Amino acid sequence: QVQLVESGGGSVQAGGSLRLSCAASGYMLTYSNIYMGWFRQAPGKEREGVAVIRSDGRTDYADSVKGRFTISKDNAKNTLYLQMNSLKPEDTAMYYCAAEVGYGGSWVLKPKEYNYWGQGTQVTVSS
Repeated sequence: QVQLVESGGGSVQAGGSLRLSCAASGYMLTYSNIYMGWFRQAPGKEREGVAVIRSDGRTDYADSVKGRFTISKDNAKNTLYLQMNSLKPEDTAMYYCAAEVGYGGSWVLKPKEYNYWGQGTQVTVSS
Protein backbone atom coordinates (compact mmCIF):
# COMPACT_ATOMS: atom_id res chain seq x y z
CA GLN A 1 0.00 0.00 0.00
CA VAL A 2 0.94 3.66 -0.11
CA GLN A 3 0.06 6.71 1.96
CA LEU A 4 -0.14 10.13 0.32
CA VAL A 5 -0.22 13.59 1.88
CA GLU A 6 -0.60 16.70 -0.29
CA SER A 7 0.45 20.24 0.52
CA GLY A 8 1.10 23.54 -1.22
CA GLY A 9 -2.34 24.62 -2.28
CA GLY A 10 -3.56 28.16 -1.86
CA SER A 11 -5.03 31.20 -3.56
CA VAL A 12 -3.33 32.98 -6.43
CA GLN A 13 -4.24 35.46 -9.13
CA ALA A 14 -4.54 34.43 -12.76
CA GLY A 15 -1.13 34.17 -14.37
CA GLY A 16 0.51 33.19 -11.11
CA SER A 17 2.25 29.99 -10.06
CA LEU A 18 1.96 27.36 -7.33
CA ARG A 19 3.84 24.18 -6.56
CA LEU A 20 2.03 21.26 -5.02
CA SER A 21 3.82 18.54 -3.10
CA CYS A 22 2.78 15.00 -2.23
CA ALA A 23 4.72 13.12 0.43
CA ALA A 24 4.47 9.39 -0.13
CA SER A 25 5.23 6.40 2.04
CA GLY A 26 4.64 2.67 1.84
CA TYR A 27 6.05 -0.42 0.23
CA MET A 28 4.35 0.24 -3.11
CA LEU A 29 6.96 2.91 -3.76
CA THR A 30 9.47 0.14 -4.41
CA TYR A 31 7.43 -1.30 -7.27
CA SER A 32 8.95 -0.80 -10.71
CA ASN A 33 5.53 -0.32 -12.30
CA ILE A 34 4.11 2.33 -9.98
CA TYR A 35 2.30 5.31 -11.44
CA MET A 36 1.82 8.49 -9.47
CA GLY A 37 -0.26 11.41 -10.54
CA TRP A 38 -2.23 14.53 -9.87
CA PHE A 39 -5.95 14.77 -10.33
CA ARG A 40 -8.41 17.56 -9.66
CA GLN A 41 -12.08 18.06 -9.01
CA ALA A 42 -13.91 21.34 -9.35
CA PRO A 43 -17.29 21.91 -7.66
CA GLY A 44 -20.05 20.20 -9.61
CA LYS A 45 -17.62 18.47 -11.95
CA GLU A 46 -16.16 15.01 -12.18
CA ARG A 47 -12.64 14.32 -11.03
CA GLU A 48 -10.16 14.51 -13.89
CA GLY A 49 -6.59 13.54 -14.54
CA VAL A 50 -4.04 16.33 -14.69
CA ALA A 51 -0.61 14.70 -14.93
CA VAL A 52 0.95 11.32 -14.28
CA ILE A 53 4.54 10.18 -13.98
CA ARG A 54 5.70 6.61 -14.41
CA SER A 55 8.46 4.92 -12.46
CA ASP A 56 10.81 5.40 -15.43
CA GLY A 57 10.12 9.13 -15.47
CA ARG A 58 7.83 9.28 -18.49
CA THR A 59 4.95 11.70 -18.11
CA ASP A 60 1.43 12.16 -19.37
CA TYR A 61 -0.57 15.40 -19.23
CA ALA A 62 -4.12 16.47 -19.81
CA ASP A 63 -4.39 18.69 -22.88
CA SER A 64 -5.71 21.53 -20.73
CA VAL A 65 -2.46 21.83 -18.77
CA LYS A 66 0.19 20.94 -21.34
CA GLY A 67 2.87 23.61 -21.47
CA ARG A 68 1.78 25.12 -18.16
CA PHE A 69 2.09 22.33 -15.59
CA THR A 70 5.06 20.07 -14.90
CA ILE A 71 4.98 16.88 -12.87
CA SER A 72 8.16 15.61 -11.25
CA LYS A 73 9.32 13.41 -8.40
CA ASP A 74 12.20 13.24 -6.00
CA ASN A 75 12.80 9.56 -5.32
CA ALA A 76 15.22 10.28 -2.48
CA LYS A 77 12.52 12.25 -0.66
CA ASN A 78 9.60 10.08 -1.84
CA THR A 79 7.87 13.26 -2.92
CA LEU A 80 5.78 14.05 -5.97
CA TYR A 81 5.48 17.60 -7.26
CA LEU A 82 3.23 19.57 -9.57
CA GLN A 83 4.60 22.91 -10.73
CA MET A 84 1.70 25.00 -12.00
CA ASN A 85 2.46 28.12 -14.05
CA SER A 86 0.24 30.54 -15.94
CA LEU A 87 -2.67 29.56 -13.77
CA LYS A 88 -6.19 30.27 -14.98
CA PRO A 89 -9.46 30.60 -13.06
CA GLU A 90 -10.58 27.31 -14.62
CA ASP A 91 -7.71 25.58 -12.81
CA THR A 92 -9.56 26.20 -9.53
CA ALA A 93 -10.22 22.82 -7.92
CA MET A 94 -9.31 20.42 -5.17
CA TYR A 95 -6.10 18.72 -6.26
CA TYR A 96 -5.41 15.14 -5.27
CA CYS A 97 -2.33 12.97 -5.39
CA ALA A 98 -2.91 9.35 -6.36
CA ALA A 99 -0.94 6.16 -6.94
CA GLU A 100 -1.48 2.83 -8.60
CA VAL A 101 0.50 -0.04 -10.04
CA GLY A 102 0.03 -1.34 -13.54
CA TYR A 103 1.32 -1.16 -17.06
CA GLY A 104 1.04 1.66 -19.55
CA GLY A 105 -2.09 2.30 -21.50
CA SER A 106 -5.02 4.61 -21.93
CA TRP A 107 -5.95 4.29 -18.27
CA VAL A 108 -3.18 6.36 -16.72
CA LEU A 109 -5.15 9.63 -16.55
CA LYS A 110 -8.44 8.03 -15.53
CA PRO A 111 -9.22 8.63 -11.82
CA LYS A 112 -11.35 5.47 -11.54
CA GLU A 113 -8.27 3.33 -12.17
CA TYR A 114 -6.49 4.57 -9.03
CA ASN A 115 -7.04 3.05 -5.61
CA TYR A 116 -4.69 5.12 -3.44
CA TRP A 117 -5.48 8.78 -2.77
CA GLY A 118 -4.40 11.65 -0.62
CA GLN A 119 -6.82 13.97 1.17
CA GLY A 120 -6.46 16.80 -1.35
CA THR A 121 -5.30 20.41 -1.33
CA GLN A 122 -7.34 23.35 -2.55
CA VAL A 123 -6.15 25.59 -5.37
CA THR A 124 -8.09 28.77 -6.07
CA VAL A 125 -7.24 31.06 -8.98
CA SER A 126 -8.89 34.46 -9.13
CA SER A 127 -9.28 36.59 -12.24
